[in-house]
Amino acid sequence: MNTEKFLMAEHAACFDFFWDCATSDTARCGYGLVLDKTEKGSENVASIAGVGFALTALPIGIERGYITKTAGEQRAVGTLKTFLHHADHEHGFFYHFLDMRTAKRYFAYYDCASIIDTSLFLNGAITAAEYFGGECAELFEQIFERVNWALYYNEVDNVYFMGYDPARGGGFGAWDMYAEQLMQYILGVAHPKYPVPAKIYNGFRRDLGEYGGHSFYNSPAGSLFTHQFSHAWYDFKNTVDKDGINWFENSVSASKAARQYSIDNPKGFIGFHKDAWGLSDCHGPHGYRGYGTPPFHPNLRDINDGTVPPRGALGSLIFTPNEVMAAFEYYCKVPNLQGRHGLKNSYNQDLAWVCDFDIAIDKGITLLMIENYFTGLPQELYMRNSYVKKAAKLLGWT
Repeated sequence: MNTEKFLMAEHAACFDFFWDCATSDTARCGYGLVLDKTEKGSENVASIAGVGFALTALPIGIERGYITKTAGEQRAVGTLKTFLHHADHEHGFFYHFLDMRTAKRYFAYYDCASIIDTSLFLNGAITAAEYFGGECAELFEQIFERVNWALYYNEVDNVYFMGYDPARGGGFGAWDMYAEQLMQYILGVAHPKYPVPAKIYNGFRRDLGEYGGHSFYNSPAGSLFTHQFSHAWYDFKNTVDKDGINWFENSVSASKAARQYSIDNPKGFIGFHKDAWGLSDCHGPHGYRGYGTPPFHPNLRDINDGTVPPRGALGSLIFTPNEVMAAFEYYCKVPNLQGRHGLKNSYNQDLAWVCDFDIAIDKGITLLMIENYFTGLPQELYMRNSYVKKAAKLLGWT
């Protein structure tokens, strides 16, 4: 098969998700918001993290000829106006889920203002601002300026809080271990009004582990997305921190370990093998679960049940391209795995099960990593930004 041709078809299908599954009525307060997932019953639930991927998708779509620049800029400006004027937030941090129609907090009884989801949104806003400039850039500055990073800084433990909820007394939880949060240090230390000290980067644990002959710093559950999300925007390939860590090479090792786990297949699932790998958070036969690869955090166990998310491998396209291409070829041949917006979210051959809906962040990481593989556009736009450049200097990344 012509793998690259099929990969670009997947690319186009992922873009269509963000174009089709957004509030397109300019009269609505929720204009530009993107569905969290296409599952029945979730028709009005927007994901702010998904919007971050959607904003990055707009320059990609324009450069690929999927949409016109006029249409893309209208969507970008309108989306940022939604977040500036209508979206519920706490001191600049947005809730995980907003109402597609009104931009108000959707799950008022349990949702909190999220630092990581806000960071993903801001990454998309940065790329859109760098691409379109003008009004888009001005709106980004206004949104970014009010994000009070200092409020999320736990000075005692030198870590970020995970969430903020006035009903719980303010900040709670802790980003105290390596995961997908590297973007938060970039955005926080370089903030023009509410910066956090650069020493916060030293506050999270880096647990060096090994699997299948590959040594790397793993996240608690070993989900592969944690090694991918920050890299979708920041180009770590030729960067080392003050401790000599190259996070790009770390993700290469994590991706190889993830593949090796499926080859070793310690539980004997028929659906795990050399071309079906990349275990990560996804919807499985028993609901949404944090699948992953060892070594796990001591308090966690191997919960893998044979479920494979295609975007797990595809999100590592820039790290292990040959292995990912082989996996993609295999996924294209799995029965019932092709959907309206490309490969479906996940499948489990042991249980003859396929997920019947799409999830925004999974379509997003697939789209961005395919584009980064071919052109590097998302990373190029992000790396232009003055705050990103300032953060690298403050953090001592060289």
